[in-house]
Order: sequence, then structure tokens, then C-alpha cells
Amino acid sequence: MSNETMIDGIDFGPLVCLIGSWKGEKGMDVAPEADGSNEDNPFWETIDFSVVGDVTNADKQTLAVVSYHQQVYRKSNDEKFHDQIGYWIWDKDAKTIMHTISIPRGVTLVAGGSIADDKFSASSALLKVEAEDGGDWGIAQSPFMRDNAKTTAYKMAMKVDGDKISYSQTTFLDIYGRSFDHTDKSGLVKVS
Repeated sequence: MSNETMIDGIDFGPLVCLIGSWKGEKGMDVAPEADGSNEDNPFWETIDFSVVGDVTNADKQTLAVVSYHQQVYRKSNDEKFHDQIGYWIWDKDAKTIMHTISIPRGVTLVAGGSIADDKFSASSALLKVEAEDGGDWGIAQSPFMRDNAKTTAYKMAMKVDGDKISYSQTTFLDIYGRSFDHTDKSGLVKVS
């Protein structure tokens, strides 16, 4: 990739187009209810992506790292119902993207995927990552969550196109005695 994905001598590859503050007004969260029904929550959100820099692992792997903080609010009452922090990580040599998620419910995961140099630019990218309980890209959760709302897998596709982001994600759960595909979809615009 050319110099257009470089920041302070570090090649951020497909992550360079994330950096900044974003706001979305058209999100939809579909969550499970104990009675077997679904709860549809229209939401608005903010996501702030910040440059961390590079990290070297065991003198063999160099990663470019962007941190993020996502806050999600119900449209019905403007109350925050989701807060998430983590990192997007680029391994240029392996052409691998990683996405870490930590939520204050006792669940953290590391999802991963591949992306070729010709599939992104400084202003656009399609980032696809997955994780599966017990897989290479894994999930850690508290005993309570494991026993009551176990995350078994996760998939996310995020498309960045200039000053717009759209994403779709599914968290696969074992909850309330059944399997449930908890979905979130949203679109955001860059505000700074």
C-alpha cells in the first residue's frame, strides 16, 4: 500500500479510514426476551477511533493498533444501553485484521479475518471478522455469562466508504434455554 495509509511512519492499512469520531442515528438492535419473543431497539450511537501506534510481539510480529469506544443509546428515551471498548489491529505481513471487544457484562473476545492489499484504500475498506468459542479467534466470559447468556460465536462486517460506515454484526447466544442470533445493524457518518 502507498504512503496514504501511513501515520507517523506506521502503516495502518485498512484501519486508517476508521480514525476519527463517528455518529449514527439509524441503528437497530434485535435482542432476546425471556418469554421467547424478540425486543427491537432502534438506537443512535457514537464511536471514537484513536491511533494507538504500533506494537511488537516477541520481536517477530509488528501490529498497527487503533483503539475505539462505542456508546449506544435507545432512541425511545436516550438512555445508554451498551458501552464497548477495544481495538482494531492490523498485521500487515499476515494480511490479518483483528477486532477485540470488551463489554461490561463479563464478556471479551478477539475476532479475526484476512484482507488483501487490493481490497482497501485510505478512504474505504470492508472489514470482516469472526470468533468462535474454543476457536483460534476466541471468546472469554464470566461463569455467570457462560451459564446464563453464553456467547458461542460472533461475526461482523464493517464497510467504510469515505465519511460513512455501515456495519452488521451477529452475536450467537445460548440464552433463556434457546439459541438466539442477537443482531445489530447501523450506519454512521464521520463528525470529526
